[in-house]
Amino acid sequence: MPCRLAAIGAAVVALAGGFAYTAGWLTPARLSAPRIVNTFEAVAGQHPGYRRNHAKGLCVEGYFDSNGNGAALSRAAVFAPGRTPVSGRFAVPGGNPSAPDTSSPVRSLALQFNLADGEQWRTGMNSTPVFAVHTPAQFYQQLLAARPDPATGKPDPAKLKAFYAAHPETQPFQRWVKAHPPSSSLANAAYYGINAFLFTDAGGTTRAVRWAVEPETPYMPITAAQQAEKNFLAADLNQRLQQGPLRWHLILNVAQPDDPLDDATLQWPGDRQRVDAGTLVIERATSQETGECRDINFDPTILPAGIAPSNDPLLAARSAAYALSFKRRTREEALDPGLHRTQTKRPQQGQQQGEHS
Repeated sequence: MPCRLAAIGAAVVALAGGFAYTAGWLTPARLSAPRIVNTFEAVAGQHPGYRRNHAKGLCVEGYFDSNGNGAALSRAAVFAPGRTPVSGRFAVPGGNPSAPDTSSPVRSLALQFNLADGEQWRTGMNSTPVFAVHTPAQFYQQLLAARPDPATGKPDPAKLKAFYAAHPETQPFQRWVKAHPPSSSLANAAYYGINAFLFTDAGGTTRAVRWAVEPETPYMPITAAQQAEKNFLAADLNQRLQQGPLRWHLILNVAQPDDPLDDATLQWPGDRQRVDAGTLVIERATSQETGECRDINFDPTILPAGIAPSNDPLLAARSAAYALSFKRRTREEALDPGLHRTQTKRPQQGQQQGEHS
């Protein structure tokens, strides 16, 4: 237990160091947010005004209906019984806003919980419970391996194969994807926070937690007809919402002392404590050009009191890269109001609120 508490106590220090390392503040020779974002642009091409990753998406709005169970783990106000307004965004990975929905087997869901006391909780989740790599350097190397070959305009399969062969930590992700076909809808997929976070209850006890939202809509795999379509996900979601709100349950998974907190490539055992903290309700969807999500940077380190980042190095890297992506796309919009977005803009909240990059 003392070692466990020491690890928790060191998380804040590790996070601060991670921010400095990832932002390139310690030395220009090390990995930096500009290098990561520049590589996203090299892989996907230039698409001014769009997010550098998860460029294709749509906004959603609704609320979180807390049942009070989460208060046993965290004193965050979001877990008190009652409703919290939510703004969110569904997306597919990649920096090309015109990519086919089938370009990746992964879907994503980013959320911003707007607490009554002015606090916010932001989270960016994927439809896989693990990540492919567990350090920013490995992620950068993966991006380099995926850069298009000038001769073909597509990634070189040999480079990708060599990357995966040299990084066995990617195997859990690869195995999971092979065993779980993509869902036929955004509405019937589960979405996982993947990274570990530290929850502190009203009595001061801290536990490590990973969360997920699990759909009430039964999972169905993608169909052959959908595989042939480029843009079926948004149309399907809008059609479902015309029939009524869609619901997911927020599940908090509690770690045991030996569970890894700094490696997003590893799942925790399935027998860990699960707390159903309430229901996420999505009521409507709008385009990402005009919806509430447009001006939100879904930085996963924007957290309410009672939730803190763990020492997972990906969290600091995501925060730094998301901030730079937000800065670039909003600057592009300011310089060219004729971009894909409307010229009537709400106040930009991203730098203060938080980029589901």
